[in-house]
Amino acid sequence: MKQLDSTALELSVNFIYSGEIVVTEENVQALLAAASLLQLREVKEACCDFLNSQLRPTNCIGITAIADKYSCTKLLTSSELYIQDHFSEVVDGDEFTSLSPEQVVELISSDKITVPSEEKVFECVIRWVKHELDSRKCILPQLMEHVRLPLTSKHYILKKVAEEPLIKNCLKCTDYVMEALNFHILNSEELIPQNVRNTPRHGDKLILVVGHDNVINESIFGKRTGYNFIAINTTEWFDPKINQCLNGPEMIKRCRGAGLAVVNENFVFAVGGVESFSTFLRSVEILDLSSESPSWKSSVHMLVERNFPGVGVINNYLYAVGGHNKSDSALDSAEVFDYNTQEWRMVSSMCTKRYDFGVGVLNNLLYAVGGCDKPFQALDIVECYHPSLDTWTTVAKMSVRRSQVGIGVLDGVLYAVGGCDGSKTLSSVEAYRPSTGVWTTIVDMHLPRRRAGVVALNGLLYVVGTRGQNETSTENCTEYYNPKTNTWTMVTASMNYNRNPVGVVAINRPQYLKKCQHS
Repeated sequence: MKQLDSTALELSVNFIYSGEIVVTEENVQALLAAASLLQLREVKEACCDFLNSQLRPTNCIGITAIADKYSCTKLLTSSELYIQDHFSEVVDGDEFTSLSPEQVVELISSDKITVPSEEKVFECVIRWVKHELDSRKCILPQLMEHVRLPLTSKHYILKKVAEEPLIKNCLKCTDYVMEALNFHILNSEELIPQNVRNTPRHGDKLILVVGHDNVINESIFGKRTGYNFIAINTTEWFDPKINQCLNGPEMIKRCRGAGLAVVNENFVFAVGGVESFSTFLRSVEILDLSSESPSWKSSVHMLVERNFPGVGVINNYLYAVGGHNKSDSALDSAEVFDYNTQEWRMVSSMCTKRYDFGVGVLNNLLYAVGGCDKPFQALDIVECYHPSLDTWTTVAKMSVRRSQVGIGVLDGVLYAVGGCDGSKTLSSVEAYRPSTGVWTTIVDMHLPRRRAGVVALNGLLYVVGTRGQNETSTENCTEYYNPKTNTWTMVTASMNYNRNPVGVVAINRPQYLKKCQHS
């Protein structure tokens, strides 16, 4: 008891009598220590929820250590997952240089870290060693054993790795350089044994594309009589390494307007949508990417029918919000799916009814961006959901009203891409940074797009499909944004289908595609 912080002890005693406690950044660590010792489960959970909401690239390593110290299993899992997903930002921070050699090895040897290229892993190793050069340079060979140099370019190996003084002065490290160069020169699995250094990480990603054809009927006099939306159940993978689109597994239902998200790294969920203009869906399909032969299977239905819902994942909880159904032009309700219990439950409703909007997850908050509250009424309103508080809060409005907007999150920035302002399709893009709380305009895309799929992959923001400037055009082409150069680049590969709308997610390369790649 003598080790407890007096203020934390006082707050804990008051909680026992009142059932109320306020967790802040200043008291959370002391409270967690007190709650663990006094076995106050509710206080401990409140502290863990608060720390989980505060996860950032600059503090996630410290929070992981706290979670481990006090046996906070759920927080430990989510913080480790956060480090893996934000590896590139985490290793640029001060906390990374304070890790022990064993912790660095554990991190860089993981198949689950998400990195734009293996170059980032090499650079973080050199940075860590140079932080305390005298005591750490002897550990460099042990670290380089886990850097997958063969997966970097030959030019990078020759110009950056081989010329690094620390590598030049280490015999064992030069052996790894030669191994990597031989991999590029021989380029044959028969001559090069497989080992961890020439095996792609599970962070080796593809883009899964789901969407549905749009066919326009015209009368015999050449005048448009209306639209006939043809739902298809095909999917495809876009592989940026080979710049090709490959056929994926067919979905069960021929529906359109479903939301797409990934849970627990290997499970893709397709949520809601419509089979026809009168058949709105609560149904959910799931694709298990870890299977030897992935196929879509039915999952637990949502509580509410939703067409064009917004979907997002926070700490492996799947949220489905808004959309519209046959009894209401737009919905403000929201629900969450717990994969462990296989149950949906309702959470707090949004401040604004909306459909055809975009959702992005940033800093463990769920952002609902733009959309419509009624036909042809585009919104500029943005709000975010705080899971631990179960509350929605409005944030700064976009500079442009955008329905059918695509949302992507890359390097701590939320991007609103294209959409429709109520009269025309947009090629403009704007970005939101929570640190400033404002939206700023960036360079326009090459093409106007709405209901496009947007996803971050390997440090780039990909925009896939869909409808172009007018109702008669769809785009099966892709372009990507590089935030370092502030430029958009067209991808030469085209999708196999024109799709409207388009749902996309970045996924781990399925096992059977890895086998095809190595065969």
